[in-house]
Amino acid sequence: MDESVKGIIRKCRLFRKLTEKSLDLVCSRARLARFKKGTLIFRQGDECPGLYCVGSGVVRVYKLAASGKDHTLHFADPCSTFAEVAAIGRFECPAFAEALEDTVCVLLPAEHVTGLLATSHELCLQLVEGMALWTRQLIGLLEDIVLRDATSRVAGYLLRVESSGAERTFTLPVLKKDLASHLNLTSETLSRTLRRLADIGLIAMPDAQQISILRRESLQEVADGLLPGEFD
Repeated sequence: MDESVKGIIRKCRLFRKLTEKSLDLVCSRARLARFKKGTLIFRQGDECPGLYCVGSGVVRVYKLAASGKDHTLHFADPCSTFAEVAAIGRFECPAFAEALEDTVCVLLPAEHVTGLLATSHELCLQLVEGMALWTRQLIGLLEDIVLRDATSRVAGYLLRVESSGAERTFTLPVLKKDLASHLNLTSETLSRTLRRLADIGLIAMPDAQQISILRRESLQEVADGLLPGEFD
């Protein structure tokens, strides 16, 4: 994989609408940032360093409740971004960000981002298109949590992970406890749901983190809210 600044930004979903000229402007002050597994990249309330584009690895973005319990907002994996709204809006970091594995990012300093938006009308229009796609993704996540039950949420997540790779057998990119938090489930509910999907033959679990999708069409029906008779 190309882990140069330009290579990472070129593949980033937020910047896919950029022309070569705009891409060069964005890259002009960007730099690589490498984080070891477990590194806390920033804390909620910190001054926002800038916009991060993930080249490799996974970053968990989460908030802490007053009780001390954390809730995973989303996972930033390769080709995705985090801290984009804070950088553009000049806000403090609204959440925590932690590298779940060794991670390589491109950092666009906040002042660079706002400076580009103030001076390049063309780049603004291209970035708005990218932000629209990004917003649609967030709405999809919100719909999952609000409108779908636990089984549909788990099935939908498995299908999204599987569709991003070439194989129907894959390793979950995050720990189950973090995935449960992301899907607004308890760890027990997630484990129970995975077992039920395996019991009726929709998936197989070769080990604790590996998943094999056996009946994709049926799993899609579950993700759409049409539970098979075996769940009755």
